[in-house]
Amino acid sequence: MTIHPDHHVAIIGAGPGGLAAAAWLRRQGFTPVLFEAAERPGGQWNAGSAMSGVWPGMRTNTSRVLTAFSDLDHGPGTAVYPTAVEMQAYLERYAARTGSAGAVRTSTRVDRLARAEGGRWAITSRRGGETAVTEVFARVVVATGRQNTPVRPAIAGLESFGGAGGVIHAFDYNGAEAYRGQKVLVAGCSISALEIASDLAMAGAAGVTLASRRQRYVLQKLLAGVPADHLAFTRWAALAGEVLPPAALAAGMKDFVLKTSGSPEQFGAPRPHDDLFAAGLTQSQHYLPLVAEGRIRPRPWIAAIDRRCVTFADGQVEDIDAIVLATGYRLALPFIDPPDAATLGLGDGGIDLADHTFHPDIAGLAFLGLYDQIGPQLPVLELQARWIAYGWAGKAPLPDRSGLRHGGRVPVTMHDMAILFARRAGVEPMLAEWPELQRALLFGPLSPVSFRLSGPDALADAPARVAAAAAAFGAIDGPAMTADEAARWQMVRDARLQAA
Repeated sequence: MTIHPDHHVAIIGAGPGGLAAAAWLRRQGFTPVLFEAAERPGGQWNAGSAMSGVWPGMRTNTSRVLTAFSDLDHGPGTAVYPTAVEMQAYLERYAARTGSAGAVRTSTRVDRLARAEGGRWAITSRRGGETAVTEVFARVVVATGRQNTPVRPAIAGLESFGGAGGVIHAFDYNGAEAYRGQKVLVAGCSISALEIASDLAMAGAAGVTLASRRQRYVLQKLLAGVPADHLAFTRWAALAGEVLPPAALAAGMKDFVLKTSGSPEQFGAPRPHDDLFAAGLTQSQHYLPLVAEGRIRPRPWIAAIDRRCVTFADGQVEDIDAIVLATGYRLALPFIDPPDAATLGLGDGGIDLADHTFHPDIAGLAFLGLYDQIGPQLPVLELQARWIAYGWAGKAPLPDRSGLRHGGRVPVTMHDMAILFARRAGVEPMLAEWPELQRALLFGPLSPVSFRLSGPDALADAPARVAAAAAAFGAIDGPAMTADEAARWQMVRDARLQAA
């Protein structure tokens, strides 16, 4: 058994979250050791790994500005929505730049995480077919991600399906080529469901049917040339969510979606519930136009399957050659010792944590990126990593039991999470300190560098980079607010005054 010095921190997972944790822990004087089961770092973006759900040709559904960390922008010529290959290369450059590349132990799977003497943590791991080894660390960050254990729904007769293309989960989808000339059923209405259905329809499938339990509103990825995440996930949205009633928030978001992307029934899809929060929101650039062209047929949920014959809830029947279940994932951390798993409330897809990160009764253990988040992930992962590093270095307070919640199952939004972790880390920029950037900070994208304006680890070039990110696609073209922006900001300020 190897016992590491107190400044050594084990990080389980070398995807975006693990790499961000390593970078920020190094800045605070810790020595990270990353355990990565795949042969390369990158997590889901390592498309060659059996543990990745990325398919050939897949691109991000978030823009390059918001699919990056504050220390490294994407290089010139990168597409608005980078490819999986570009993301893998970006993450490897980030690991090299932040000094973490040499700390990654690839092809090394963690079998067990358990408490050790003196408040430490014992990690038992195995590299390839080698004998398992146990090492003891003072602290551990679990950054395995939550999209690696697929959920297969209970559907009557699913096991009887006999189509030539078989049944797979979206995690195992490897591109449309295998389905050329086939009639494919995609089950689900998440981003991955709509993107896979669109991929199949545009790449030669004989027919594509999409079955869902409810019709969600669909936001396009590009809105008049501006990435949707630059407009939907903003500091204003986070501040508004703190003071406005849910009905007002739902109505405002629905109005935004209808004005920019239309309503599904306009394209031939079912009409969603009038309440956007009840219906849900998803994103796809091509799905609704393909429905309008008749290349994707929306159906209600699946009632039963009998070999190749699929019956839907409305009684319609189709012969299907292949089924793709885009039905989500559940949180699974099987390596955590049962007593600690019980304390953490692990199960049913959730975990008991304070602010999605720490458990007040379990010292020296942190969790990063295990929430079900809507919107860009990398800026939030970086902010959470900063809070963990600052907290363990004594530069930011750690939570107490008052913040303990059972989380992981209910989706959270990028802007809410970014502001939460920025406040915990002490790096939320104050609008009064940046009058020349007020519009960019309120209504521009929550770019990662916008959290390097003040507080620990501020960057001298952050103001210029924040302004450039806000102006990148023309949505924010100057410091003065438009009349609509000023009215929205006044509404939030009035609500905050009333709440105070």
